[in-house]
Amino acid sequence: MRYKNLISKLFLLALPLSALSYSANAAPAKPNIAWMETNYTLNNGNANYTITWNMWWGSNGNQWQLLQNGDVIHTASLTPQGNNAQADNYQVTVTTAGNYTYTVNLCNVQGTQASCTASANKTINVQGTSTPDPDPTPDPDPTPDPDPTPNPDPTPDPDPTPDPTPGKPNPQPKPGGGYTLTQAEIDAMETELTSSDIFQTVKESIETRNNAEVEAVVPNRAANPENVKRVESILNETLWSYIFAEHHQDYTYTRFLRAVAKFKAFCGTYTDGRDSNAICRKSLATMFAHFTQETGGHNPHSNNEEWRQGLVYLREIGCTENGTSCGYNAECSPTTWQGRTWVCGKNPDGSYLKYFGRGAKQLSYNYNYGPFSQAMFNDTSVLLNDPDRVANTWLNLASAVFFFVYPQPPKPSMLHVIDGTWQPNAHDASLNISAGFGATTNIINGGIECGTSNGQEKRQSLNRISYYKKHAEALNVPIPANEVLGCAKQGRFDTQGAGAMLISLDQDWSYHSDMPEGKSFTCKLVGYQTAYSALIPGDFQKCVENYFEVEVLP
Repeated sequence: MRYKNLISKLFLLALPLSALSYSANAAPAKPNIAWMETNYTLNNGNANYTITWNMWWGSNGNQWQLLQNGDVIHTASLTPQGNNAQADNYQVTVTTAGNYTYTVNLCNVQGTQASCTASANKTINVQGTSTPDPDPTPDPDPTPDPDPTPNPDPTPDPDPTPDPTPGKPNPQPKPGGGYTLTQAEIDAMETELTSSDIFQTVKESIETRNNAEVEAVVPNRAANPENVKRVESILNETLWSYIFAEHHQDYTYTRFLRAVAKFKAFCGTYTDGRDSNAICRKSLATMFAHFTQETGGHNPHSNNEEWRQGLVYLREIGCTENGTSCGYNAECSPTTWQGRTWVCGKNPDGSYLKYFGRGAKQLSYNYNYGPFSQAMFNDTSVLLNDPDRVANTWLNLASAVFFFVYPQPPKPSMLHVIDGTWQPNAHDASLNISAGFGATTNIINGGIECGTSNGQEKRQSLNRISYYKKHAEALNVPIPANEVLGCAKQGRFDTQGAGAMLISLDQDWSYHSDMPEGKSFTCKLVGYQTAYSALIPGDFQKCVENYFEVEVLP
């Protein structure tokens, strides 16, 4: 099985998930304090308001706590319901003006041990009422103001619209239908939705450079990015040509450096004590082993050992631009949501272009070319209109680095397996999934090669292990004696594991009595594939615009 079938797992898997972090502990998923007014006034000596929280999907808790300025003021038991939503509320009464900061802890309590996950803070401002006049005697001088002239400028405020409440959309009706929201409101909603630690970590790991900077990269250039220089110090052009002794002429060393340059985190610098050079070497050995299995010559009669026969195939075997075979474009039809989302290019005769496997990733299908094009050009149409750029430019290797750094929920990214960001939790351990080379094979092709009925490694997995050992030796990568290299005894990654996260966006159907038409005017994270990804800049806004007839104003 070539890489062509793999990226589809990133964009098409249905992912009902239960974990939103790579933590190995048993803490529940993160609760959220629901939107509420944040300004109150003491009335007859007190102010009352209700704190409501929810946790829409994930590991349940059996207790929750409400903290006010760091002190627990309420505790209540909960009944866990698998991975379904949990919610509760508590009415607070305060008698003194001031600022009050609230936090909800969702906990798993076993005996004297508790493991809790805290919500983001919510601060409420309570103001005092004005003091009544202690002397109700009327003013002894009722003489009217000597200048009773009315305000010479009675023109009303041209913009009486109240300022939007932070964290809550404030849609304004448009003449003729639809609504407007401000860019600040859209940005605030998206930030709140994707503010978890794991989202920030993943976003950093897939961050890219602009293509002008990437295409300026050449070997030994003083201005090359830091991660490119690290790769050059480990793998020079001579070693590249030795390792890939039979590579297709379009897989050049310069193009590989440009593929590295595009993704800042690949062979990037770690500032938390992790060994950046060691992680880079191991990443290269891992990637090259999979290159050799997926696009290698596998020719036992060659003068070069099989581990040195990687990157032989540039385009899928037997596929050409001409003829009717290898279309890979059935999903181009506008009757499919994939066809409407990732609009396919056409030939002069009106037929769709072909999206067969190209490059080291053997990228296939419009629903993979489109997202990859978005990541490379911030424009889905570039590669949909010119798919062969994935073969004849540096994108032929960038597509593989793209796959290496992107997570495939419920699977983590290969980068996070190697650099230790992902740590298997208890459920992963129950499936015998550990952080080693075998886990990267599970990410790439676990459904075919892993979890065998007889517990024996399949031929493909044995090849990968053999190639990994050789590439590791060539790149001076030590392989620990306890590293699990195979995956025959591993189960498949699933939604109970530490690599699970929600990345797709869909309409939030919840009802809001204080909003126009009771609509939410926002999109939510979901566990199934949609046209919008929370990892792609601008997709949240597109989702809101599409479902709520919204125009976004500056």
